[in-house]
Amino acid sequence: MTTITEESVVASVQAGALAGGSRRASKATFDVLDPATEEVLTQVADAGPEDGLAALATAASAQDEWGRTAPRTRAEILRNAFELLTSRSEELALLITLEMGKPLAESRGEVAYAAEFLRWFSEQAAHIGGTYREAPMGGQRLITHRQPVGPSLLITPWNFPLAMGTRKVGAAIAAGCTMVLKPSELTPLASFALAQILTEAGLPAGVLNVVATTDAAGLVGPLMADTRLRKVSFTGSTPVGRLLLRQAADNVLRTSMELGGNAALLVFDDADLDAAIEGTIVAKMRNMGQSCVAVNRVMVQDAIAEEFVARLADRMAGLTMGRGTEAGVTVGPLIDDRQRDKVGALVEDAVRHGARPVVGAEAPAGTGYFYAPTVLTDVPAEARIAREEVFGPVAAVTTFASEEDALRVANDTEFGLVGFVFTRDISRAVRVGEGLETGMVGINQGLVSNAAGPFGGVKQSGLGREGGDEGIEEYLSTKYLALAI
Repeated sequence: MTTITEESVVASVQAGALAGGSRRASKATFDVLDPATEEVLTQVADAGPEDGLAALATAASAQDEWGRTAPRTRAEILRNAFELLTSRSEELALLITLEMGKPLAESRGEVAYAAEFLRWFSEQAAHIGGTYREAPMGGQRLITHRQPVGPSLLITPWNFPLAMGTRKVGAAIAAGCTMVLKPSELTPLASFALAQILTEAGLPAGVLNVVATTDAAGLVGPLMADTRLRKVSFTGSTPVGRLLLRQAADNVLRTSMELGGNAALLVFDDADLDAAIEGTIVAKMRNMGQSCVAVNRVMVQDAIAEEFVARLADRMAGLTMGRGTEAGVTVGPLIDDRQRDKVGALVEDAVRHGARPVVGAEAPAGTGYFYAPTVLTDVPAEARIAREEVFGPVAAVTTFASEEDALRVANDTEFGLVGFVFTRDISRAVRVGEGLETGMVGINQGLVSNAAGPFGGVKQSGLGREGGDEGIEEYLSTKYLALAI
């Protein structure tokens, strides 16, 4: 049995601009850092605009043949990839922890989540449907046929580097689309590892092309302007999503946008407090709070607020910070110094506006981009943290008096990705769940992500859905054939 080491896992990844199954030489490189130690893990080829256009040219050339590939063939490639990825879960988990920072237990969870998208879309690929029906006035048959949209640009974030890749790539493969995948420059290694696995699984050269760059705008801009591109799928911040939507307008590209959030978690006075505390920890601290579905505003009904805050603070104080590879660590570093500084600035602003730190509220001295698990209470509405996505291990607690009050405050945001509700009253759960202006709602649980569920938001949180029955639809167009009889 081969021993898994940090060095062997990093060395196993063939990182460089990948197009047509071969890697392009590049004079420029960039460092990939371990955010827990600030040390360089490896260097990756820094793709430029010409590399991006070469990848798109390869994808466009491969589209016709790939689009005609039998659905069962596509399904079997995805199933093969699922099995390969699952068999290498420990290596991939370590790779994710090294480049992103999350504890190994969470990285293992991400690998399992990522694999589920490959399995889910393998099951969807052979069931792409159409319709055949008689025209209402007779004399015709109306036939609809589903076809792949075409070459797609997939832009993934750094926080779930493997799962965000499989969520997009799995759907595109199932639908018959070729791809240019641009991962974050902060965590590119998982995407190159995924490409290697898909190649081993039988994906033809040219179907998936990976380019990593430190100049995202310089690489993506020419791709968006190229008429060979037919779709863009982006997961990231709302400001960048708005920019991509403007660029997509010129060529009328199909778009999928999974953008920022400002999730509210509502705890009613009839809730099971044990479940509510556990759900809050999951919703807040998964990925060190660096998740678009992480709770940003913890809203607790007045009667139970004091007990809830005390118990939440105890749980947060009991978490262990450290490098994610170390035993017993439950909280890793933030992704980089900019993110750590942003979290610190939001906490300081809240305190200046009157918020009270109960635990944490500081960045520990030493190496690594760490920020202590934090609970703030009495957070005023004018504090930035009440409006902005914190993306860090900070629970900002406020109180509410009534169901109507809770819904009004929870919906008072430009975002609408996810909300969470804790109550024993099933009627209230349905009422509040339907009343929240979000694309997803977790009821008595702090985790909504599931490959079989449609992931996405409303308002400024995005367009379209990923996963579920809806996920493959984002990569398909409908053709209507009118047949005279």
